[in-house]
Amino acid sequence: MTAPVELTPAARADLLEGFESLAADNLEAAHRFLLAARKAIGRLADHPDLGMLQAWRDPRLAEVRMWPIPGMASWLVFYRSRPSGILILRILHGTRDLAQILLQE
Repeated sequence: MTAPVELTPAARADLLEGFESLAADNLEAAHRFLLAARKAIGRLADHPDLGMLQAWRDPRLAEVRMWPIPGMASWLVFYRSRPSGILILRILHGTRDLAQILLQE
């Protein structure tokens, strides 16, 4: 059964930022990024517990799961499973300070 998916405004902005960043060098890669992100989120909607729980130092991130976007090196989806579905918190490149960014939510 597919769980409902909600994206935070920050996650929506992350998608746009990722697209724009990739499009500056390669428009085709930017379109692949959006398609791959959509597929990854769809897979999470079908299997909400698929993502890995991380060993975050801050307890506020205890329930945050991570799932890589297949085919898009280092792009990661961060989300929480909820009884009502999944909440996509952020979609970030893995080279960033992930915990710091997630704690801003």
